[in-house]
Amino acid sequence: MGDYRKRSLRYPLFALIIFSILIVIALSMWHISLAIICAVGLSIVIFYLFKIERDTYIDTEKHIEALSYRVENVGEEVLLELPIGIILIGEDYRIEWANPYMLKILHRDALVGEELSMLSEDLLAMVQTKEDEMFELTLPLHDRKYNVMYKSHEHLLYFFDVTERVAYEKKYYADRTVIGILLIDNYDDLTQPMDDQKRGLTNTLITSIINSWAAEHDIFVKRISSDRFIAVLNERILHRLEQKKFAVLDTIRERTAKKSLSLTLSIGIGEGSTSLMELGILAQSGLDLALGRGGDQVAIKRPSGKLRFYGGKTNPIEKRTRVRARVISHALRDLIQESDQVFIMGHANPDMDSIGASIGVRKMAEKNNIEGFIVLDFDELNGSVSRLMDEIEHKSSFYDSFLAPEAVLERMTDQSLVIVVDTHKPSMVIDPRIVKQAEKVVVIDHHRRSEDFIENPVLVYMEPYASSTAELVTELLEYQPANHPLNMLEATALLAGIIVDTKSFTLRTGSRTFDAASYLRAKGADTILVQRFLKEDVDTYIERSKIVQSVEFYRPGIAIATGEEQRVYNSVLIAQTADILLTMKDVSASFVIAHRADGMIGISARSLSDINVQLVMERLGGGGHLTNAACQMNVGSIKEAKERLKQAISDVVEGSIEQ
Repeated sequence: MGDYRKRSLRYPLFALIIFSILIVIALSMWHISLAIICAVGLSIVIFYLFKIERDTYIDTEKHIEALSYRVENVGEEVLLELPIGIILIGEDYRIEWANPYMLKILHRDALVGEELSMLSEDLLAMVQTKEDEMFELTLPLHDRKYNVMYKSHEHLLYFFDVTERVAYEKKYYADRTVIGILLIDNYDDLTQPMDDQKRGLTNTLITSIINSWAAEHDIFVKRISSDRFIAVLNERILHRLEQKKFAVLDTIRERTAKKSLSLTLSIGIGEGSTSLMELGILAQSGLDLALGRGGDQVAIKRPSGKLRFYGGKTNPIEKRTRVRARVISHALRDLIQESDQVFIMGHANPDMDSIGASIGVRKMAEKNNIEGFIVLDFDELNGSVSRLMDEIEHKSSFYDSFLAPEAVLERMTDQSLVIVVDTHKPSMVIDPRIVKQAEKVVVIDHHRRSEDFIENPVLVYMEPYASSTAELVTELLEYQPANHPLNMLEATALLAGIIVDTKSFTLRTGSRTFDAASYLRAKGADTILVQRFLKEDVDTYIERSKIVQSVEFYRPGIAIATGEEQRVYNSVLIAQTADILLTMKDVSASFVIAHRADGMIGISARSLSDINVQLVMERLGGGGHLTNAACQMNVGSIKEAKERLKQAISDVVEGSIEQ
C-alpha cells in the first residue's frame, strides 16, 4: 500500500509544482488571466491531493481495524487452545479461572472456586511462602509431570508438560557410570597359614560368589589383586542392589562361615559424577570409610559428601596385629619427640575410658621427656571421674598436668602436638578451638568412623573392634621407652577405662583385651580401687530404677525407656540405665531417652549385636559403636524424640541409613 500511495501522488505533486511556477511567471508578467487559470488548476490539484490523503487514511484505518481483530482472535485462541495450563488464583488461594487445557489436564469440567490445595499441598505451601517472588516446581498430575511457574504479582500459575524431559533426565541419570571397589576383609591374615590347595579353594569360592552376583546384576567385575576387585555398573543397577540391601554381603559371610572361614566383604562405591577419576576417588574414599567402621558393609559416596551405608550387621573381625601397634607406637613416639609439648583431649563430658586413655598418652609424652597436658573441663566431671580426679589430686604428682581449655589455648605453639582420644568428631571434643588451632593432630579412637572427622590429622589409629581406647593406648605404651614406668594410679585409670567400656569384660572383649588388662595388672593396677571409683550412691540407683519402670517393647527384643518430661538427667545415668536394661531377659537392644542438662534430649543405646545401634544413632545425628552408641537431639519433647527413634530403628532393621 505504501508503494501504491507513492505512485498515486507522483503526478499530482509534479502538476502542483508546474502550476505554482506558472502562477509566479504570470504574475511577474502581469498576465492576470493566465494567473487565474493557473490558480484554478492549482486548486484542482490541491483538492485531488487532499482526496488521495483522506482515502489513504481511511484505508489505513480499516487495515488496522482488521489486523487488530485478527490479533485479538489469535490471542484468545492461544489463551484457550495452547497446550499450556493456566490458572488464576485469588487472595484466598482459590481458583478464579482456568483455561480449557488445564481442565483437560485434570479431567474436570470446572475448577472455579476450588482450593489450590486440591492440586497439591506442596504447591499451596510454595505459593503461601513465596508470595513476593516467582518460583518453579515440578508437580505430578495424572501420570504426567508438569513444571509449574508462579507469577506472584498476577497470581498466575503456568503448567508446562515436561513428562518427556523428566523421562530423558531419569534415563540419563540411570545410565551414568558407577565405580565400586570390593575388598575381602582380613583375607591375607586368614589365608597366609593355609596350604596351596586350601588357599586355591578359598579363592575359587570367593571368585565364584562375586562373579555370580555380578552376572546376575549385569555388572562388570575384575579381580585386581588377591583380596580386591573393581566393579563397573550404572546407577540403575546400583538402585536395584540397594533395594536388595546388597545381599552379597550376607552371601559371602554365610558361605565362608560354612567353610570355617571368617571372611567378610567391604565395598566402596562412587556415584553421581561424570568424571571417571572422581568416581574412582569417591569409591576408594567410601571403602576407607567402610573399613574404618569395621568392614562387612557398603559405603556409597557422592561428590557432595552425602553417604549411604548398608550392612554392618556383625561385630568387626579382630585384625589388629602387634606389628601394627608397634609401627603406630613408633610413629607416635617420633611425633612426640618433634614437639615442644603435647596436649591430650578427649570428648566432652568425659568418661573413664576418655580420662584413662588421656592419662596413658600423657605417660607416653613423659617417657619421651616431653611435657604432656590433659585438657579437662572441671565443670563437666561425673561421679566416677570426679572420684578418680580426687584420688589423683591427693595421691599423685601429675594433677597439675590437667589444664582448662583456655589455659591450653594460651600455651599452644606451632610446635605443639594435640592428641585426640576416644572420639574422632571435632564437634564432640572438649574444645573444638584447640583442634582448629593445632598444626599437628593425632587421633586415637575405637569407634566406627563417621563422615564428621577431624581434618588432616598427621596420624590416625582407629580400631573399631577394640574394646576401648584405653586398650589401644595400653598396647602403644608397651613399645615406648622403658624409662618412667607406669605407676599404680595411671595403670588403674587405664584398667578402669577398659572395665567400664567392656561392662566388666562382658561386651566387645577379645583376647587382646585380656592381654592389655594383664599388662596393667602387672604394672600395679588396683581392681579394688577401680570398683571404688565406679561405686554409685543410693539416689542414683533409685533414679535409674524409675526410668526402668517406664520401659516398653517397640519390637521383639527392643526395649525403650524414657525419663520424666520435666526432669533433667545426668548423661552417665542415662547410659547406665541402658546398660541395666540390656542385662534383662528378652532384651537384645535397649534405648533410654531423657532430658540433659544442656537442654538437649539424650539417647543412649546398647545392644548384644543383634541390631547395630550405631546405625540407629547415626540416623539421629549421633554415633558410636555397633553395640554402644548415643546421640543428642534438639527436639521439643521426649515423645517426639521417641517417635523419631522408632522410625530410625525401623530404617535400620528394614533398610539403609543415609547421611
